[in-house]
Amino acid sequence: MHRGNRHGRSEEARLAVLQAADDLLVEHGFARLTVEAIAQKAGVAKQTIYRWWPSKTDILLDAFLTDAAEELAPPDTGDLAADVRAHLTAVARFLTESDAGAVFRALTAESLHDPRLATRLRAEHLTAQRARDRLPLERAVARGDLPAGTDLDILVDRLVGPLYYRALVTGEEITADYIAAVSSLWSC
Repeated sequence: MHRGNRHGRSEEARLAVLQAADDLLVEHGFARLTVEAIAQKAGVAKQTIYRWWPSKTDILLDAFLTDAAEELAPPDTGDLAADVRAHLTAVARFLTESDAGAVFRALTAESLHDPRLATRLRAEHLTAQRARDRLPLERAVARGDLPAGTDLDILVDRLVGPLYYRALVTGEEITADYIAAVSSLWSC
């Protein structure tokens, strides 16, 4: 058994921990995920992890926030319909097919029992994600494709809300036809 941190104190070690947490969550689920297993898979000492994160939930949240920032930035093609459709497709894939989506679903479930996590998830992810979700609409307002008085918050809810509902509540598939129907809501 390896003791210590084969990566040293580095960004490489941090990323190894985040990747290990993602992988192990997908393999074993939230309840069976342990800091010990994360440390072993990442090749770092358990003490190293506890220096950087107080719990497995904090590791998962950090991993998720990193993934979301990288994978959920909406495109800017100059065409509102194309941008909305592409963004909704990326969000749907992220929520239902990616390891990060599995982490998000686990964190969301855990947040129902952990008020501190719920607060952090809202503050650290949902606020940033809402800003990303608004970008195609803000660009459309700036180009004159949407009226200046459009309530973008309601429009964002109408566009991404159905995806989260299917991913987190009903478990129904999010098909290309469904995304096309939802993405057409921007023009309503």
